[in-house]
Amino acid sequence: MQIRTRMLALAGLFTAITAAANFIKIPVGIVPITLLYFATALSGVLLGPRWGAVSQGVYVLLGLAGLPIFTGGGGPGYVLQPSFGFLLGLVPAAWVTGRLAGARPGPGRAALAALAGLGTLYLVGLPYMWLILNVYLGRGRALPALLWSGMLIFLPGDLLKIAGVAVLSPPLCRALGRG
Repeated sequence: MQIRTRMLALAGLFTAITAAANFIKIPVGIVPITLLYFATALSGVLLGPRWGAVSQGVYVLLGLAGLPIFTGGGGPGYVLQPSFGFLLGLVPAAWVTGRLAGARPGPGRAALAALAGLGTLYLVGLPYMWLILNVYLGRGRALPALLWSGMLIFLPGDLLKIAGVAVLSPPLCRALGRG
């Protein structure tokens, strides 16, 4: 019971960290650059697949409930935003990252796990973005334009976030008693 309470508290902490990371943003088109994935990947590595995914799921649910913690606010109507698929993708991305990182991730393993989590994020976010832009909004966004505005422009920053996760994960895991 004590471990569950500790993990629940840490998941809550990472929900708050994720919300705060989303407010550090650079607008660049449809989806702004934020530190959101950095917080997501760290939650997966540090909390493991289950609690990392819980922390991200609670973040998404709080935003859908109306708390203005998404880059464009919050509320149930946010599901019609082109970027909402990336928010949904945070949950499986944290799970994949945590699953692949394992119990004692070194920098290399943490980086590879975060890279796989990022791939998961894009596998959820890009089709959702295409669906909203092309079907709901009727903008007819072609695949190259979608890949540019929804992924390619973000990859350099994403790789820096993954490097940060790789560097910070081992000492933070030790501090949390995971390494």
